[in-house]
Amino acid sequence: MTTDPAPADPAREDPATGDPAREDPATKDPATKDPATEDPATEDPATEDPAPAGEGTPPTRRRDLPAALLIGVLTLLLGFAFTVQVRNADDEQALAGAREEDLVRIVDEVSSRGVRLREQIADQRSALRQLTSSDSETASALEEAGTRAAALAVLNGTAPAEGPGLRLTLRDPDDVLRVTDLIDVIQELRGAGAETMQFDGVRVGLTTAVTGAPGALLIDGRPVTAPYEVLVLGSPQDLETALNIPGGVVQSVGGRGGSVTVEQVPDLLVDALRPLPEAQYAAPDDD
Repeated sequence: MTTDPAPADPAREDPATGDPAREDPATKDPATKDPATEDPATEDPATEDPAPAGEGTPPTRRRDLPAALLIGVLTLLLGFAFTVQVRNADDEQALAGAREEDLVRIVDEVSSRGVRLREQIADQRSALRQLTSSDSETASALEEAGTRAAALAVLNGTAPAEGPGLRLTLRDPDDVLRVTDLIDVIQELRGAGAETMQFDGVRVGLTTAVTGAPGALLIDGRPVTAPYEVLVLGSPQDLETALNIPGGVVQSVGGRGGSVTVEQVPDLLVDALRPLPEAQYAAPDDD
């Protein structure tokens, strides 16, 4: 008598072959998992003792205010010194018709002026190194800064100035001089090395504006009338040479029906002042 084999568990029978399905290790009971295979517990990062915030950070050092002021003043002075050397684009046309002797003289003057500027820059850098080498020289830095501030006030037109220069008289009997003619006079003088000037009682600055029409011209909103008197401080010889070159101020004003009289003065006073504008947005850094 034969006995029938026990029926296979349908849940464990392979539907494709009818054979019992093999046990998938992944289906094993998690409770039977070998503890040795479990990942060890990692250290809680929250239990680490964080380093105190800011430990080892050196305290910020307050910058020296006088040295910062001096650097600012020197930067403005050097910027102005280079700015006044910039000539109008019309200079090329004016120099194209100049004589060889005039061109040689102008080149020599420009070369000598460049040498003087380089010497001044070297002196300023040397003074800056001396003043910033030690904090114990604060008093010297303040005194030097005061001197630079006074010079800057002269250049800005907020303080009177005196020295050698020229007195120009521009006559315009027929009221033919235009805004551009007066601007050419100012720019020509600046390009020739003028340090400060006043035009018909109005101090000329970096932001000076010439407006109006012939016979009713305005400088910074103030009316000026012919004959116009211009007082300018600088090297008298350099200024007069620049005004008289071919195509210069004397020739251009004369070509429009006016005339220019130039007088060298060894001790000239420029006493017209410009109001000091107040900044609306910019403020000095106190750090």
